[in-house]
Amino acid sequence: MTQASTPAVVGGTSVHRTRGRLSDGREILWYDREPGRVPGTDGRGLPEVHTVSQIRYDELLDEWVAIASHRQTRTFQPSGGADQCPLCPTVPGRVTEVPTPDYETVVFENRFPSFSGGVGRAEVVCFTSDHDGRFGALPPDRVRLVIDTLADRTAELSARPDVEQVFPFENRGEEIGVTLAHPHGQIYGYPFVTPRTRQQLESARRYRTRTRGNLYADILERERTEGDRVVTETRHWTAFVPKAARWPVEVHLYPHRGAPDLPDLTDVERTDLATIWLDVLGRLELFHGRPLPYIAAWHQAPVRTDRDLAWLHLELFSILRAPNKLKFLAGSESGMGVFINDTTPEDVAARLRELGPGQDGAVTGGAGA
Repeated sequence: MTQASTPAVVGGTSVHRTRGRLSDGREILWYDREPGRVPGTDGRGLPEVHTVSQIRYDELLDEWVAIASHRQTRTFQPSGGADQCPLCPTVPGRVTEVPTPDYETVVFENRFPSFSGGVGRAEVVCFTSDHDGRFGALPPDRVRLVIDTLADRTAELSARPDVEQVFPFENRGEEIGVTLAHPHGQIYGYPFVTPRTRQQLESARRYRTRTRGNLYADILERERTEGDRVVTETRHWTAFVPKAARWPVEVHLYPHRGAPDLPDLTDVERTDLATIWLDVLGRLELFHGRPLPYIAAWHQAPVRTDRDLAWLHLELFSILRAPNKLKFLAGSESGMGVFINDTTPEDVAARLRELGPGQDGAVTGGAGA
C-alpha cells in the first residue's frame, strides 16, 4: 500500500491528508489536524473489487435509477459490536478497513458501492475512531475537521469527468436503515444531477425570471424576519424549520452568504458551521428524550451547471414522530409524493428553541412527547 502525507488546502483552510490503498485496490485517505500521519499496511490480501453498478433511465419520470445488486451482500449490523466492526481501527486480533491503530477522520471507497465502474463514486466517511461515539458528541474542532474533509472530497470528486453532483450525508439510527453503528457518513459522486436538485434549481430559475431575486436568499430573509420557525442563528448561519416541512422533525441550516458548495465556505464560515451544527444536533437529541434517528443531507450545486442558481444548505430530518412512533411513507407520500405532516413547523421550532444551550454550554431541556 503506497502512501504520502500532504497538506490539503481547500478554500484557504488546511488539513493534512494522507493517501493510501487497501489490499483490494480501493483508495483510503486519512484527514488529520496535525501532520505526521503514518498509515499502516492492509495485510488482508483481499481480492480486487470488480463490482459494477448500472444507471437506468426512467422515461416516465425523467429520472435515473442506480442498479447495484451486489449491495445485497454488504455487512449488516455485526453482532460482535466493536470487535467485529469494519470501521474501527485495526488493532492486534482485529483487522478492519482502516489499517491504523487510531484515526481522526478517514475516508475510503465503499466496498459495496452504489456507483462504480466509471459511473460515479461512493465513499465512506468515518467521523471518529470511537465505535460508541456519535457525531453530535464530537468537540467543535473535530467537527470542523469533518467539514474540511467533506469540502476536500467535494473538490476532488468534482474534478472527475464521471461526476456531476457531490452529495455528502449521514444516516443515523437503525430506524433509518443504518447497517453499521459506528459513527460514519457517506459521499456520493453522482454521474447525473439528482431529481431533487433539479427541481429546486428549476424553482430558483423561475423565481429569478419572475422577480429577478434569489429564491434561497429570499426564503432565508423571510424566515429570519418572521422568526417563529427559527431555531437558532449565529453570525454566519441560521437554522430554521421550513414553512412546509415534510417530516415530523426537520431543520434546515443556511449560510447567510450564498455559496455553491462546501469548498466555497471561508475559514470563519466553517468554524461557525461547526458551532451551529452541534447546537442543532444537541437540541434534536433531546426532542423525544431518546437518540434521534435522522438523515443529514448536504445540498450542493451541480459540478458543471446552474451553479449561479444554487445555495449550499443542510437539510436535517427525522422520521420519528413520537418517542416510540415512526412516520411511514404510506399511500399519499409513496404513491403520489404528497406529504402529510402531523406536526406544525412553528410548534417544532418553538420546542427546539426551548432545548437551547444552558449557561454552562450544555444543552438543557426535558423530553418531548
